[in-house]
Amino acid sequence: MKYKKRQAYKYNLHSEEQIETGITLAQPFDSPFLSLSKQGLLTIKKGYSWDGASGPAIDTKNILKASLVHDALYQLMREEVLPQSSREQADRLLRQICLEHGMSNFRATYIYYGVRVFGGCFSKPDLLSA
Repeated sequence: MKYKKRQAYKYNLHSEEQIETGITLAQPFDSPFLSLSKQGLLTIKKGYSWDGASGPAIDTKNILKASLVHDALYQLMREEVLPQSSREQADRLLRQICLEHGMSNFRATYIYYGVRVFGGCFSKPDLLSA
């Protein structure tokens, strides 16, 4: 995974990343930076920006990909591409990717519970003002 630190966002992706999410769609979604197949293959395209770990979690190498995928899935929920019911799967995937990248079970679990308890407001669609 290639990325660069940025000022507005912490990171900017310099290589395409794909991951099976287990989240299925009735219709595929495609945008300049994200796509999600009907079968749940998430493609995060070169140029996507994200802010890394949030809250008390700190950015370490073993959380970067997990935070990338999690931020992309939460963005798809905010944009109403994915239903709010996808949030639990996105949070579980965050923990799974952390573990796959060598994070301790203790840290991955407290990060998981942190997003379960405090992450809901970050997946809600932005309110439109008239």
